[in-house]
Amino acid sequence: MNVRFGFPIVVFTWFVVSLVSLCSAQTGVPRVFLLDPPTLVKVRAACVADDALVRPALKRLVKDADKLLDENPVSVMEKPQFPPSGDKHDYMSLARYYWSDPKKPDGLPYISRDGETNPEINTVPDHANLARMVSAVHTLAVAYCLTGTELYAQHAAKFIRTWFLDTATRMNPNLNFAQGVKGLDAGRPSGLIDSRGLAQVVDGIGLLAGSKEWTAEDQNRMVEWFSQYLEWLLTSKNGVGESMAANNHGVFYDVQAGTIAAFVGKTDVARRIVEEAKEKRIGKQIEPDGSQPRELARTTSQGYVRFNLEAFFLLANLGANLGFDLWNYRTEDGRSIRKALDWVLPFIRGDKEWTHKQIKRFDIVEYYPLLLQASARFNDPTYTELAWKLRGAEGASDRIHLLIGK
Repeated sequence: MNVRFGFPIVVFTWFVVSLVSLCSAQTGVPRVFLLDPPTLVKVRAACVADDALVRPALKRLVKDADKLLDENPVSVMEKPQFPPSGDKHDYMSLARYYWSDPKKPDGLPYISRDGETNPEINTVPDHANLARMVSAVHTLAVAYCLTGTELYAQHAAKFIRTWFLDTATRMNPNLNFAQGVKGLDAGRPSGLIDSRGLAQVVDGIGLLAGSKEWTAEDQNRMVEWFSQYLEWLLTSKNGVGESMAANNHGVFYDVQAGTIAAFVGKTDVARRIVEEAKEKRIGKQIEPDGSQPRELARTTSQGYVRFNLEAFFLLANLGANLGFDLWNYRTEDGRSIRKALDWVLPFIRGDKEWTHKQIKRFDIVEYYPLLLQASARFNDPTYTELAWKLRGAEGASDRIHLLIGK
């Protein structure tokens, strides 16, 4: 296992004893699409062997998973409002950057203030609860995969069943009412950015395979739910509209739809999405010099450039698992994912000042996991060196080390 952190490791004896009792000799390759299955197998073996190089990250993961055991599952039924359909099982959220129009007596229709989050979105909790569910499932599923602790799988299954399967609490497989704008529309194509984390849930399900807490019935019912949702993604007005988005929304749509298609056995659909992304996404969203004009045009351009790079990295991971090399794909005039990352390196290093609009503070440390992934995918240690400068020894506990094996 090629792991290099380059800093001293503190040995937590109590943790080692606990870990050895938890870990199991799980076998088999997880069926995941955004992570690299062989890498997970190697990392799992390193965890079982109590490899000092993965110990800090695993210790933090176990701590996070243990904390989640005290949290109750969430659902779409917790919102006080009824969507326009009259069915609380339908997901509902408000557009993040839309505010009451001060020039109108009733404030309607709401108007856009890009980059400025309206706290009113918190009155509809579906968005926050969806994010909580995604985070919990992913954390617990990774912890189960790497330690074999059935309690983690059990709680992850509770979160999944509550959100997707239980009759009283399940979400209907659509986002008809996502990011609605008061006085304008009940839901928009751009609302699908809310559900980008569902691709992580798919991987979480793959990580639960082999657990006695995740049954064949659970698996079949989730395939059925995601099959219905995929049909909505591919044919609904909002789904089709989002697929045509020419910025980060379009890339995250591809990640979401492609991952779900692969999960439900629609491999042809998944492969088509990835193949078309070469020109549709890389060829149109990244300039030959690596800049991303549509993200740079935003009022919080630093965050959106990184956000779209995250989406491209996920899409490239999906492609790799489907037999496509988006990581090294280049258009004839030089547009590529790597060029997009390299374009931002001078700003990460502090060699150049960011001159594009940025109305909020951006923490450059957010590039840490992307730099490590780039180092692994491009076999270039300069990315690791820059990541090391961003975080130092503190980065040893970051979960990314468990997911990429470096």
